[in-house]
Amino acid sequence: MPHTIVTDVCEGVADCVDACPVACIHEGPGKNVKGTDWYWIDFATCIDCGICIQVCPVADAIVPEERPDLQKTP
Repeated sequence: MPHTIVTDVCEGVADCVDACPVACIHEGPGKNVKGTDWYWIDFATCIDCGICIQVCPVADAIVPEERPDLQKTP
């Protein structure tokens, strides 16, 4: 099951982008409710490895389940 970046919690640090082995994490357009850049996970490409959760310094920014209700996508 793919992971989900919680759009309104993400702070745009982007450590997850470089760590992802399948390049499924992409920058979202504009800013989120916190006024920061944000990223999203392509559910169709995610291999559920969990590396993104391990490297993300923002608590609760990524959840280990597919939750399209928490993640905006362009």
